[in-house]
Parts: sequence; C-alpha cells; structure tokens
Amino acid sequence: MLGPTQTSKPKLFHYGINLEKRVRAMNPLRQIKENLDFSFIRPAVAGFYGQSGNESEDPIVIMKLMLLLFMDDVASERELMRIVGERLDYLWFLEMDLEDEIPDHSVLSKARKRWGKTVFEDLFVQVVRACVEAGLVAGDKIHMDGSLIAANASMKSLQSGCPELIEQLRAVYRREEAKLEGPDPADDGAIASSERSHRTVSKTDPDAVLMRKSSEAARPRYKNHRSVDDQYGVITALETTAADVNENEKLLDLVHQHETNTGEKVETVVADAQYGTNDNFAACQQRGVRSHMADLRATYKNDAPTRGIFHETDFHYDAETDTYVCPADQRLKRSRKPNGNTYLYRGNKKTCGECALRKQCMRSKYWRTIRRHVHHELVQQGRQQSQSGWAKRDRQRRKHLMEGSFADATHHGFKRARWRRLHNQQIQDYLIAVCQNIRILMRCDRSRNAASMVIAMSARIPSSELVVDPEISPFGDSTRLTPK
Repeated sequence: MLGPTQTSKPKLFHYGINLEKRVRAMNPLRQIKENLDFSFIRPAVAGFYGQSGNESEDPIVIMKLMLLLFMDDVASERELMRIVGERLDYLWFLEMDLEDEIPDHSVLSKARKRWGKTVFEDLFVQVVRACVEAGLVAGDKIHMDGSLIAANASMKSLQSGCPELIEQLRAVYRREEAKLEGPDPADDGAIASSERSHRTVSKTDPDAVLMRKSSEAARPRYKNHRSVDDQYGVITALETTAADVNENEKLLDLVHQHETNTGEKVETVVADAQYGTNDNFAACQQRGVRSHMADLRATYKNDAPTRGIFHETDFHYDAETDTYVCPADQRLKRSRKPNGNTYLYRGNKKTCGECALRKQCMRSKYWRTIRRHVHHELVQQGRQQSQSGWAKRDRQRRKHLMEGSFADATHHGFKRARWRRLHNQQIQDYLIAVCQNIRILMRCDRSRNAASMVIAMSARIPSSELVVDPEISPFGDSTRLTPK
C-alpha cells in the first residue's frame, strides 16, 4: 500500500548516528585514511606554537582540510568551510561529529604562513614512500618535464623599467608585503627569482615572472618541474621556480631528489630536447646514468643563423695538436681557457678571409669558431645513448606519461596559482602532487583487490571449468579467467 508522506521535524537530540556507517565502503577518503599516516604532522609543527595562549585547531585536521581543498578542487577556502558541514564523508575523514564547530577559513591561511613549505614537502615524501612500499615505484627510470603556471596576478599589476630599477622595486614590494602579512618563511633573497635581469615586476606578486606560454599571451607565471617514475607514473620529485628558470637547469636536482625520496638509484633519465644540453649529457655520464634525452643540438641544424653553412660535425678534431681541421684543411686553434664548461676554437682573419669556402662556412666577418665541451667524450657517449632505439621508445612513452601527469593535475587546480608568492606556490604544487599520487595508489590498490578476487575464485573452481575471456582485466592482463 502507499506509504505516508515524508516529513522533517527538527530534533533537539540525535541518538544512534554513526558516521562510520554513513560513509560507503568505496569512498576514496576511506582509502586515503587507510594508506596515509598523518601522525607525523603534530611533532613536525610543534615548534611553531607557543606554550601558552589559545589552543589551535588540530594540525592534522588543518592538513586534511588543505588536502580536501585540492583533492576536490574546491574554489576557495571559504567555500570549503561552507560545504564541510554538508558532507558526512568530510566530517568522518576529519574525525569530527555533527555537533562540532567548523573551523574558520582563516585557520588555513595562518597555518600556511606559520608552517612554511617544509611540512608540505614532508607530506609529499610520505606519500611517495607509501607508493614505494606498495610496489608502485621501480625507481631506476624517470621521466621529467616542466610546465608553466599562471600566477595570481593581473597584467595591470605590472610595472616596467630598467633591470636595476625592477630589482629594487621587487625588494620594496616584498618588504611591504612582509609588513602587512608577516615575513616570508622561505624568502632568503635567492629563491624567489632567477639570476636573469627583468624589465617588469608585478606589484601584487613580485616573485612571478612575465613569460609567454606557446600561443598564449605573456603574463606573470611560475614553473613546475617534476620527475615521474616509469612504472606507474608516480611523481617522485618536484620543484617550483620562477617561470624563466630553464628546465635543463633542474635535471640533476630532480635526480638527486628522486633518489632521496625513493631510496632507489636512477639508471635512466628520459626527457625532451630542452634537457639535452652538453652539460646534462656529461653530468649523466659522470653519474653512470643513461641519457635518453633528445639532443638539443639537433634542433639547431635548421636554425636561421647556421642554415646553409658547415655544421660543427663537418670539422675533424685532432687530439694530438688540440685543433680542429675544417673542410678546407685549415686548422682552428684553441683561443682561450674554458668559458664555463666550453673551450673556444677559431681560425684567423687572414686564412678565413681568403678561403674559397668562406660563404659555406661562416656568417662572421672575421673567422669561424667551434665550441668544444671540456668533457667532450662524455657528451658524445650521452648523445649516442640518446639516439638508440631504446631511447626513442622511452621518449614515445614519456609523451603520455609526462603530458598525462600535467593534464591530470588540472583536475586539482594546477593551471592557476591560488595564492601569491613563490613559497605559497610551492605548497600548492606539493599538495597537487600528493593528490595525484594518492589517486594512483588507490587505483592500483583497487586493481590488486580485483586480482585477488579473481585468483581466489579460480582457486575454488577446477581449471577444466575455466575459459579465457578476451575482455581486458582490471589488473592489466589482456585476458581474464571466468567460469563456464
């Protein structure tokens, strides 16, 4: 028969409400709670609090709230606090009850300023190690790349001037912000921007640098550098810099961070041509790392300044005399000590000026020059490795691993900075990487559970009663056993 009309009557007391039963078994927050240990946070932040005064919110609750902010890409901290009370799974994850008061949104911003980026870096390392323990990180082969992030600053906030003026203005804006919001816990005067000179500075975010991104117009940006493990795409190393820091400058830093975080030695580095510099090839060979990076020099062969003239590979190096022999059988002598890591070899004005192959050899008015790295043999070994079939296959795999990693990060608010200043952007990138790694951990955990169920089922059913199902299995095999 037809049931009565459902009506809602406010109750003064609620009895028998158990949030544990109200959160479904497959809720992602359950897997996060099972796989991630937040207990390290309290001792890590204990030094930032005094011995007297008002008691703070539980630091573990604060960290979980920040994780939820990026896990579900909530628009703002204010909005997060509005919906916490509506979500029973949020309350259960935060270990709060229906009657508990929701913290004010300012608690999160104050905690970020007080803790600094180190606590969030520790959380990132904890998740990486959880992935290692789960067998999701091989550690011997990594892929790396960088991506630009739009800063939380408008074009109207930019001020132009000569490099000296811009550097002074940048320092002034930082001091003014420190007066209003307190000192930057990570500002040592060196990490906020690169060593390059700039002609613009943002009044609202002096750490951001004006940079163009492919077909998009130039605007203040940061750059995210990351390395991804080859096995499952786990993010194992991460660094955030100003937008004008070249990606090749962070190769060794990412390798060292990966080895520290995972405890595994890197044997192969896979990257695009932006990393394929002479210094990186030599550094990889010195560390015993196979360099499966695309060769940056190969992209210069069709550049306008050198188009139509002899390439440096057309010159023969004579080790006995330490000279280069040009196609006209003339010698280029070493002219000076290493400029950085490079020797400079050049001809002379008379010989090059009278040479019949002059138009095919040089664009200079005086002589042809050749540069040679101080570790030239190591550079050549690295180049040979980068041209192997294995290297080409690894770079094909890198396309979907790295591009997929950055594309997946957009689900957690990766494209634009939520806050201002470099140290806040570093916190944001750590939290986004934590969310991505947690999802990989949960996805592989579900696959293992599905595999265990199939194995258990096949153990109970005689092999004669099993047939091969061509459907793709959830744990990666191309076949699946099902009962007849």
